[in-house]
Amino acid sequence: MAKIDNQLFGKRLSQLYDSFKNKNELWGDAPMVAIGSGPAADSEEIRYLKSLSLHIWLFNYELPDTLLVFTKDAFYAIASGKRAALLQSLQGTVTEAVGLKFKLYERAKGTDGSAEMETLLKDAGQKTLIGTLIKEKPTGAFLEQWDSLVSKSKLKVVDATLGVADCLACKDVIELSHTKRAAQITCHVMKEFLVAQLESVIDEEKTISHSKLAERTEKVVIDPSKVKLKVREGSVDVCYVPVIQSGGTYDLRPGALCNDDALHYGVILCSLGTRYNSYCSNVSRTYLVDPTKQQEATYKIAVAAQNAAISALVEGAPMSAVMQAAVASLQGSAQPELVQNLTKNCGFLMGLEFKDSTAVLNAKNEKTIRADMVFNVSLGLQGLENPEEKDPKAKQCAFLLADTVLVRPGGQPPEILTSGKEGVPKAYKEVAYYVKGEDEAEEVEVKPEVKAAAGPSAVLDTNLRSQGGFDEDNRRRKAEQKELADIKNQETLERLEAAKEGAAVASGNVGRTNFLSYRSPDEMPRQRDLAIMVDKTKETVLLPIYGQMVPFHIQTIKSASTSNDGTGKSIVRIHFNVPGTATYGPGLKFMNATFFQEICYRTTDARHAETVVTDIKTIKRVTVQKENERAERATLVRQEPLQLSRGKHITLQSDLHIKPPLQAGQKGARMTGALEAHVNGFRYAVSRNNNMYVDISYKNIKHAFYQPAENAKDQLQTLIHFHLHDPIMIGKKKTADIQVFVNVIDAVESLDAGRRSMYDVDEIEEEQRERERRKKVNKIFSEFIKRVQDLWDRDFRDLSLEFDVPFRKLGFHGVPHKSQAFVLPTVHCLIELIETPFFIVSLEEIEIVNLERIGFGLKDFDMAIIFKDFNRPVHRIDCIPVDSLDRVKEWLHSVNLKYYENKMNLHWGQILKTILADPQKFVDDGGWEFLNMEASDEDEDESEEEDAYVPSDEGDEEEEDDSAEEKSEDDESLVDSDEEDSEEDEDEEEEDEGMSDDELEKWAANEDRERDMSSDDEDERRAKRKGKSGGGPPPKRGRR
Repeated sequence: MAKIDNQLFGKRLSQLYDSFKNKNELWGDAPMVAIGSGPAADSEEIRYLKSLSLHIWLFNYELPDTLLVFTKDAFYAIASGKRAALLQSLQGTVTEAVGLKFKLYERAKGTDGSAEMETLLKDAGQKTLIGTLIKEKPTGAFLEQWDSLVSKSKLKVVDATLGVADCLACKDVIELSHTKRAAQITCHVMKEFLVAQLESVIDEEKTISHSKLAERTEKVVIDPSKVKLKVREGSVDVCYVPVIQSGGTYDLRPGALCNDDALHYGVILCSLGTRYNSYCSNVSRTYLVDPTKQQEATYKIAVAAQNAAISALVEGAPMSAVMQAAVASLQGSAQPELVQNLTKNCGFLMGLEFKDSTAVLNAKNEKTIRADMVFNVSLGLQGLENPEEKDPKAKQCAFLLADTVLVRPGGQPPEILTSGKEGVPKAYKEVAYYVKGEDEAEEVEVKPEVKAAAGPSAVLDTNLRSQGGFDEDNRRRKAEQKELADIKNQETLERLEAAKEGAAVASGNVGRTNFLSYRSPDEMPRQRDLAIMVDKTKETVLLPIYGQMVPFHIQTIKSASTSNDGTGKSIVRIHFNVPGTATYGPGLKFMNATFFQEICYRTTDARHAETVVTDIKTIKRVTVQKENERAERATLVRQEPLQLSRGKHITLQSDLHIKPPLQAGQKGARMTGALEAHVNGFRYAVSRNNNMYVDISYKNIKHAFYQPAENAKDQLQTLIHFHLHDPIMIGKKKTADIQVFVNVIDAVESLDAGRRSMYDVDEIEEEQRERERRKKVNKIFSEFIKRVQDLWDRDFRDLSLEFDVPFRKLGFHGVPHKSQAFVLPTVHCLIELIETPFFIVSLEEIEIVNLERIGFGLKDFDMAIIFKDFNRPVHRIDCIPVDSLDRVKEWLHSVNLKYYENKMNLHWGQILKTILADPQKFVDDGGWEFLNMEASDEDEDESEEEDAYVPSDEGDEEEEDDSAEEKSEDDESLVDSDEEDSEEDEDEEEEDEGMSDDELEKWAANEDRERDMSSDDEDERRAKRKGKSGGGPPPKRGRR
């Protein structure tokens, strides 16, 4: 049975009576107030009534067909059945909380309660005024009877709405927790479902109506478990049916109805309100698909105006100040005319009611803003014209932004409950989508000729915008990169100084110092003859010395060889490890011991000598391999054991290959198995061999990638790749990268495939089968990943694991290791997962990127990646086509990576050593700006101008030349010499340009004559030389 929280009820009843007695003007100066409620509403109906809100506030329940009457002397109630039983328990609480008597009149079921009402009025005494909620019309026989009885009496009815609103306005701790939880649910559903649905529809060019999308969103709100939110069943509901609008028809009123029109790819308005335990929250966002520059500017102005309105929401200010702040922001913007498009208000008070009509944020409301009030602050611009659009549905648009905002005490800035880290982003870059340019970029065939690096890329924004737009974006990017340079320099200094303070000198590994062959002489093998013996099981060589067999562990032996002394006898020569080698452990441990350096034996048995040397070399090779494996295992971090799922676990198909293979050789490469997701990790198990498997702990996964097979020649596999925090052993090798994959399409084509016709039926069927197989495999992998992602989000949320999918459209060709590959950016990394060794770089580990060999006429350039750990070698991606330059720069900028451009390759080892030696000097000298090619060019231009206008005599020139030569000899160059040669050659080629057509013809004719003459002379000289040496056929003249 339901139970009322007596303590909470007493506290809130006390607040109500405090307002009723001390602010009686809000209650219409009435000595008696009656608040009645009608019958229960349909469960599907969304209704907001102050009477029901008061019930929930006081009792935490709606009490249908109940009448509450407040006087300054007593508290009365009329109810029936279970509701009467609930109220009966409050008898003592009322007296304790407000010192008044509480009288309950229990109405019999099936009656209209007229008898109880007459008794109540008689007990309340003679009154002239009665306050009630005038705007709420009485519903049901019970309330209609009360209304009739009041009308027949001499009581004058006044409005008590403001009094009830005053009680509900400021939220206590419990109410704020419900409101914040409602805001959290609103944001989560908006981001994880509604926005995700929008992106899916836009990306896949689907068709869906506004009403259908709103209906789906409403279902998710009512059942938040669909977006992985755990809430008590029945505690969540919508404030209104979600609103999705697009296509030129917009209604900015709260709770506007969606139409059945299809979603239009233009300006899309989304509004979502959620109730948690009856407390409301709201958020509205505007999403822009292929926006114009005008729309971008207007949207940013709207965001600034809403932020100004929110900032004005402080304790003690009048509610009209919010509207005034928004208007002032618009008037001070680049488009002051937007004021006339502004909606009539900037929001309203929220709580148990979605909209409190007594506290609207308009220009006329002078009510005081109080702490712990919660407002829906909105900024709407309607009737905006978009003349640049040819689509009639896009010619008119509107913008709407709304957030749930909490007023904080003491004049502190307000708290935005639906924005920030956990909220719904509203920055322009988060709400703008560009899709037209992507489609056009796919259709445009990129021509093979090389383009100059100075121009925009053929696959970038020239397909999306005009050249003017590209220049504007380029200027914007440069300005933001300049700001990023200052931040990066300071970060570098702080990190290097911190590393310098905590630096510790690591001691080198000197290897093993204890070698045990036998624990006692009794374990040594017995043999009759004193001959060299190799004990393979103990990895020991026994040598006869002075009539005794002396054991030497194989680790003490450096090498062994055999030779013939010329008399028919063989010599076995054994060299030992001795002190003097830094990595030889025993030499460091036993400094005063005597060591054998070399020992020789002469024998007449050549066969035995060869056998001994061969055995020693074999054992030595095996032992070294074991020691290397032992050293690698010693550096491994112990992984937690895999907990196998008791029930049915998540499994990916059984024909998966793995890299690196679990067994060396062709047999290992052909093995296939299945990938299983268990309680705390994955297990890859080989089919038909349960003893051959590898386990991967979830906690050890640093990055997880899913790369589906696409319609591309270099993408024949669908794969899942794990990049680990700590390496693990697979076979006998240590690895930090594990990949499972399926070959979707055979990489080998039949020899007669090239002679087929484009209309060949067999080829068409084969292509169809390939498409179907690719689609099937990708679907299987996607379903597996979705189930694993659900597992991670549910049980391993603290690990922040997610499958990263590469952005193929942002990819570029290059050489990350030794061969050409297609490098792909992801959200967190830059990767190449097809060729081995794999290439994976975490973006968070990158300090800066230097783009090298950027110059006019070059076909490609290089990318040098400098890591935050300066002891880590710089990684280069070479030979990136120059057509990808602008795409690479735009991507680097989009992920907040500072990049520079240079005409040459640099010696990064020497540069990083210099920075580590004195970080403060590095920053004082400008930090990374020494890489700024544009800045250095400007300095050179200035110096050239000064040289042009300042005369100097010959003596000064000679001194300058001498000093320049000395400086060039003393300074160590940071530039590769071959790059200098190439630069000089390019400069010479550029100097030859500029001749007219006539000059070119004359020059070509002279060159031909000189070449013919020189070649004839050369032929004669060659013929004479060959004739002197014995003759031969005359030399043939070759092409030059």
